Amino acid sequence: MTRHLSPMLIVPLLLAATSLPAAASDPIALHPQNPHYFLWRDKPTILITSGEHYGAVLNRAFDFETYLTALQGHGFNLTRTFSGAYCEPVGAFKIENNTLAPARDNLLCPWARSDTPGYPNGGNKFDLNRWDSAYFQRLTDFVAAAAKRGIVVELVLFCPLYTLKNGGLLAVQDAMVRRIVDALTSFDNVYYEICNEPYFGGVTEQWQGHIAQTVIQAETTFPKRHLIAQNIANKSKKIENPNPTVSIFNFHYAKPPVAVTQNYPLNKAIGDDETGFAGEDRVKPYRLEAWDFLVAGGAVFSNLDYSFTVGHEQGNASINAPGGGGPELRRQLQILKEFMQGFDFIRMKPDDTIIKTKLPKGVTARALSEPGQAYAIYINGNDLGELALELPTGEYQAEWLNTKTGQSEKTESFKHDGGQRTLPVPHYIDDIALRIHRPR
Repeated sequence: MTRHLSPMLIVPLLLAATSLPAAASDPIALHPQNPHYFLWRDKPTILITSGEHYGAVLNRAFDFETYLTALQGHGFNLTRTFSGAYCEPVGAFKIENNTLAPARDNLLCPWARSDTPGYPNGGNKFDLNRWDSAYFQRLTDFVAAAAKRGIVVELVLFCPLYTLKNGGLLAVQDAMVRRIVDALTSFDNVYYEICNEPYFGGVTEQWQGHIAQTVIQAETTFPKRHLIAQNIANKSKKIENPNPTVSIFNFHYAKPPVAVTQNYPLNKAIGDDETGFAGEDRVKPYRLEAWDFLVAGGAVFSNLDYSFTVGHEQGNASINAPGGGGPELRRQLQILKEFMQGFDFIRMKPDDTIIKTKLPKGVTARALSEPGQAYAIYINGNDLGELALELPTGEYQAEWLNTKTGQSEKTESFKHDGGQRTLPVPHYIDDIALRIHRPR
């Protein structure tokens, strides 16, 4: 029997590619020494990006090669994309030129078209018993292109609304997952998110657990398995009964970064997986959110960048959407990525207790530390004139970093006999970062 999709819910499935490139290494994994971060291609990894609105694969008109090259140019190492189970109508959420809302006849779905006319966005409806090889080829080409550029793909399998009691659709969903997993088995740069924003529309924990088990069962014979991510909440939520098969817990609009502190004891990676709705400023609020989240101990920051559209895959479109992005924000996020890569962050953990200054109203300070060796400190908010820190005895070098330009604002070396050390803070606007380490 042929099943037909409703207008805007298209539940995808993948056809195994006939030939895939050999994996460069084992799939991205939690780091064995510090599972709050990743190990990928033999290197400790934090995932940072500013990517398009999730339609890079399903939107036939989107030039993903140009897009991925733009990400690579900033040193970004992540992109988030939807599998094709969901797309949006033009104009949804007041997003202009939405990549997740393909123009008429530009939607690529995992399923082939049926003989029945009437899909609202052009062409026939979809036959859930047959696959579209063009879609599957595009998916594997996309993941391969990302792999060549050092970019990990977070593949979001589903979007609401789903429960275990969904008639014949559950069998279709299970089949989809198995085929996706089979198609992408050879790639080292993929992990799977179960469902985008499952807290809207009745998606149950039981259903999410079922889908996670389907992924696991599909990979039973694989020598190495891919990570599974779960989207937990907007902003924050303490996870009381974590699914043990999940390695990455994602939050949206996670500012302030309470979600990291609440869930750090789980010893899993915590992600700020989508940003937006921060007003008309397309840069500042997202820079602040990124620095706060990663210096709090987060492992993933994935900014939603609406400057990537069809025809502007290099990321220079004007933004008319409820979020940020653009070349200037990406340049500033690149500064953050380089700052974090300057540390042996696998040896570090959040430790705000070293900050002894009474902070002015509206100012926050966060610290990652490897005690006596290295400290990453981030100040968010104006009017901090000095910073008192509790440091062990030793010799140190301190450098204040301008988060907008990447320039060093002030450096100093000092010997310290233990206890508190007060450092004068150079003039700054909005935020500033501090790097402290033992001389090499």
